Amino acid sequence: MNLFVRRVLGLDRRCLTLFCRIVFVCVLFGAIGLANCSLVADETVSYNRDIRPILAEHCFACHGPDNAAREADLRLDQRDSALENGAIIAGNSDDSELIARLYSDDPDVVMPPPATKKLLSDEDKKLLQRWIDQGANYESHWAFTAPIKAPLPAVADASWAKQPFDQFVLAVLESKGLTPAPEADARTLFRRIHLDITGLPPEPADIVAFVADYEQSHDGALSQWIDRLMARESWGEHRARYWLDAARYGDTHGMHFDNYREMWPYRDWVIRAFNSNQPYDQFVIEQLAGDLLPNPSTDQLVATGFQRCNITTNEGGTIEEENLALYSADRVQTFGWVFLGLTTNCAQCHDHKFDPLTTKDYYALAAYFRNTTQPGLDGNVKDGRAATVMLPNAEDLPRWEALPKEIESTKAQRDARRTTARQDYESWLAGLSNDALSASVSNEGLVFQALMNEGNGTTIATQSKPQFTVEPTGDLEWSANGKFGPSLVFRN
Repeated sequence: MNLFVRRVLGLDRRCLTLFCRIVFVCVLFGAIGLANCSLVADETVSYNRDIRPILAEHCFACHGPDNAAREADLRLDQRDSALENGAIIAGNSDDSELIARLYSDDPDVVMPPPATKKLLSDEDKKLLQRWIDQGANYESHWAFTAPIKAPLPAVADASWAKQPFDQFVLAVLESKGLTPAPEADARTLFRRIHLDITGLPPEPADIVAFVADYEQSHDGALSQWIDRLMARESWGEHRARYWLDAARYGDTHGMHFDNYREMWPYRDWVIRAFNSNQPYDQFVIEQLAGDLLPNPSTDQLVATGFQRCNITTNEGGTIEEENLALYSADRVQTFGWVFLGLTTNCAQCHDHKFDPLTTKDYYALAAYFRNTTQPGLDGNVKDGRAATVMLPNAEDLPRWEALPKEIESTKAQRDARRTTARQDYESWLAGLSNDALSASVSNEGLVFQALMNEGNGTTIATQSKPQFTVEPTGDLEWSANGKFGPSLVFRN
């Protein structure tokens, strides 16, 4: 997905691998930092960062999105409900029922109830008070919040940073009293970028070449070799591995006999998409609806293999209609996980309790993703018994593409000849004579040839002899009044 991260953030593709590592480090150290430090007294309390975890752990089980388990008709996961019930009075923690319940000594009043064995620490209680005093602002889930570009943090050794995001890493390191590790030697560095970009260890000859280039120019050699590695087919193969995992790709049906199925063209399309640096929006469109595009190309049809990666079955005891419903549910779920980062499958049974998805939304998606020609049983065959696309080998492709036009042209010639053939035939027939016909036919090895146009009784005119007389047995004779005119008659 590095390709798509770059598309969103506008980063140069040469620094993607380093970017992903640093983001991971930032998240890791950020999480450690949050876990081990308290908020400064005058710092603004964040609902998502500081408050939601507390409420989710101690309160949402009884006062959250689950209407079947909800107590006192109070939802603390929604600001309007919390304010309406007086549990929270924004800007006034002293009069807020939530705080009063947290500090109560009455076991019948205190929250959370003692029976839950969930006790809030004094620090958590103070954090909730500060949050209410600051206005009790709720925030939507981070996934639905547009990112805001943060200012670069101040660092002691600004010269260490080569990219702006390096300062975020360095700021965390310095806050922990740590210093960056020394730069790796050329061989170690090349092995790292080679594994990150291609997923393969480098060839010895490439190591020698990189070391030589690196000694001449550190940054120049690194930049050039990253471009070279990303130009290799193995770059797309390595990136595709991660995408194919998300797309639940498999070369077998996945259930019952789990026989082979021919899904590799979709795999190869994904690899080509990465290697050609295909824009992410087109990458998504072609997989979700490539067949619905105007005049779709073969590649766009193959891209919809994303929809056919779901497991299938041919078990005779299953109900085909049920199988089709399961296949559709799989597509809705995968679409939500992969493209939306949402658990759309939760809305299969009820409106989603956390995300803005209703059951109606779910089944609208299911209707869309069920609009295929796939049967309920796969037949245990490689093509799944559904509509398939014929794909020639690369060496046969030019001829494959030329054939349709040639066939169309030949059919046009055939149809045109049909309109003139009768006239040409009748003209030829009108000028035909026995002599002309005999002259056009080879007589080599000829034993007997009846002219078929003269004779009398058992006397037949021939070319091998002037006349041929048949024994008077009646097996063969010339009839002047045959069914279709004068002719030879063979009798048993």
